[in-house]
Amino acid sequence: RGVKPLFFNNSLLARPLVSARTSRDPPTQLAARIHLSPAHCAGSKAASLHWTSERALSAVLLGLLPAAYLYPGPAMDYSLAAVLTLHGHWGLGQVLTDYIHGEASVKVAKAGLFALSSLTFAGLCYFNYHDVGICKAVAMLWSI
Repeated sequence: RGVKPLFFNNSLLARPLVSARTSRDPPTQLAARIHLSPAHCAGSKAASLHWTSERALSAVLLGLLPAAYLYPGPAMDYSLAAVLTLHGHWGLGQVLTDYIHGEASVKVAKAGLFALSSLTFAGLCYFNYHDVGICKAVAMLWSI
């Protein structure tokens, strides 16, 4: 969104369209523009930092899953609870960004997502504290 197109310049993004000729009228050119991103977001580093954070979290998650298998324990359970919740929150946030439109709808959807993510994290922490924990629960499922 905040990146200038590498292979497209303004002359390529505004292509003239030629209307169909009727009888002896000269051809008429219509201008079509493609809007890639809003101008107020063009210089922002926030989107780039968020993208980098998402990729870093995914890399941490890839390393955390085998570590959870090899070294199960409370610290690993709570780490998994935090990382899985944040990963899901960011992923569903992107779905909301793509499919929910309108100012009021976006606010309601984001509030619902925040509530869902908070309840998910609280539920996983409750499960870790009052039950066997995420690592042991997965091991129990695999032993069936």
